[in-house]
Amino acid sequence: MSELVREKAPAAPQRAFGRGRLVAKSAGGRTRLAEFYQEGCAKLRLPTMFDGSMEAVLINSSGGLTGGDVMDWRFAAGAGTELTLTTQACEKIYKASAGTTSVTTTIRAEQGSRVHWLPQETILFDRASMTRSLDVDLAANAEFLAVEAVLLGRAAMGERMRSGLFRDRWRIVKGGTLLHAENMRLSGDIDALTRRAFSLSGHVAFATLLFTSADCERSLKPLRERLDDGAANGSGGVSHVVVGGQGKLVARIVATDGFALRKILVPMISHLRRSASVPKVWSL
Repeated sequence: MSELVREKAPAAPQRAFGRGRLVAKSAGGRTRLAEFYQEGCAKLRLPTMFDGSMEAVLINSSGGLTGGDVMDWRFAAGAGTELTLTTQACEKIYKASAGTTSVTTTIRAEQGSRVHWLPQETILFDRASMTRSLDVDLAANAEFLAVEAVLLGRAAMGERMRSGLFRDRWRIVKGGTLLHAENMRLSGDIDALTRRAFSLSGHVAFATLLFTSADCERSLKPLRERLDDGAANGSGGVSHVVVGGQGKLVARIVATDGFALRKILVPMISHLRRSASVPKVWSL
């Protein structure tokens, strides 16, 4: 009697999944924890702060992301709170054999709050595939600072992202009005695309900085001065725009590598943080 041979379906690749949520409230003149949730590879750590503010460090315990991995971060800053959000290290997006990495971040800031979104750089390796989104809802008098930096490979290791996919979507609403919207897509022959003058002119490091507050226009000249001071490391520009009565500063920066990009970014961030430097984990 012949034996029936059952063909086993190929096992699906293991994928990383993480979800983190944090809600901050004001109590006793300090920013306190109201809600805290972490699941999967998403971890949150809260270093001790001595100035009444709160800093949350985002950690991806899987050590990196690839096609099909999913990370979902959600944060809310209550009225009168001060919240800084950063990451333990650069997020590495590795070559995807199938699927696309998805990273979503949602932030809500209530009246009189200050929220600074300062993750370290995202490193895209060759043939990486990533979709990322940042959705922010701000009260009319909230302050918000956001910096997103991207490295197309590690220049010191002789690496470069030559092909793959990177999609980045921002939607920032303030006082019920859409203050900022942008979509970026790099796909196909990324090496050839980024060498063109209208894109990155061969640079492999770039960043977007956005800042909105009641008096953000005052920082336009100081930011331009700091950008000029860092001209040996890269180039870029800063603009002030008013939308629906709300002002914003937007800076675009390109550099030869991540170190050169930081030499431009750190003084700009420090100025907007009232001379406070970047989070300490940036230098660990």
